[in-house]
Amino acid sequence: MDSLDLEVLTRARAWLDDGHRVMLATVVRTWGSSPRPPGALLALRDDGRAVGSVSGGCIEDDLIYRLQRDGMPESPQHVSYGVGAEDARRFGLPCGGTMELVLEPLRDAAPLDALLARLAAGELVERRLDIASGRSTLAAAHPEQGTAFDGETLTSVFGPRYRLLLIGAGQLSASLARIAQGLDFAVTICDPREEYREEWNIPGTTLTREMPDDVVTAMRPDARMAVVALTHDPKLDDLALMEALRSPAFYVAALGSRRNNAARRERLREFDLNAEQVAALRGPAGLYIGSRTPGEIAVSIAAELVAVKNGVAAERVLKVATAKAALDIAADTLSACATR
Repeated sequence: MDSLDLEVLTRARAWLDDGHRVMLATVVRTWGSSPRPPGALLALRDDGRAVGSVSGGCIEDDLIYRLQRDGMPESPQHVSYGVGAEDARRFGLPCGGTMELVLEPLRDAAPLDALLARLAAGELVERRLDIASGRSTLAAAHPEQGTAFDGETLTSVFGPRYRLLLIGAGQLSASLARIAQGLDFAVTICDPREEYREEWNIPGTTLTREMPDDVVTAMRPDARMAVVALTHDPKLDDLALMEALRSPAFYVAALGSRRNNAARRERLREFDLNAEQVAALRGPAGLYIGSRTPGEIAVSIAAELVAVKNGVAAERVLKVATAKAALDIAADTLSACATR
């Protein structure tokens, strides 16, 4: 679930509290290219106001038209768009493509209250909707679960599927934490330094003062966790990186220059890490975008984090170290040519 979908649920609950009826639309299946994936949400109020997105806008417009024409449905419905070429052109879907949705009328805020309370506690939650009765139930979910629909039951998964641990509570960490929250990461900040910790004020994050290597061990990194060291202090960064590189964490990175990261790798080799584990360290962290400010560097790191999470092939992205090495070679070549 991304941050937009959390906003949809929160706004829908507020509308219900204000006495409105609300319809929740969930994308359950797509074929061909689609603007939004299965699980994407749209909430429509009884007066036509909307929040969220299930397409580029055309399907939203049609749903609003249906609501104004037919009124709020009395029970959940299953609808399809784009089955034929004419509908595909009308709704901006590829010819022959299909998007299926479940439309669920909401009349009571209590079920959403229960769901949002569990999300606020950081839980990953499975919500099952029985199409025939309209009743929903909640249960604990697994990160591997996704949206599923068998014609009778809609299963949706809400909550953060990925975790990000940031070592250091500085300005760059604050920028990166904000971006990561928008990307559906549960963000933990670790900094035992009081002067940094006391200034941390990013809502929705977890702040701990424990030593970074202890925090990494306690969090038990899995294949859906990332660790980024941002303090420039080897006493804090190196031991945390050592523990993270031994784990299944899908992304382990460190800030710093190419020279500093080369020295860091030499230090890590002095521990009982093998060559493959040391090579897994991404440093300097991020993709090359010419970044200079904390905000720009945070975008660079977030871009690499998402690329790795989504399995983008390494040859399709340009790492900071590779790009700067290429720039150095180019500068040396130009300098040599100028002296001839």
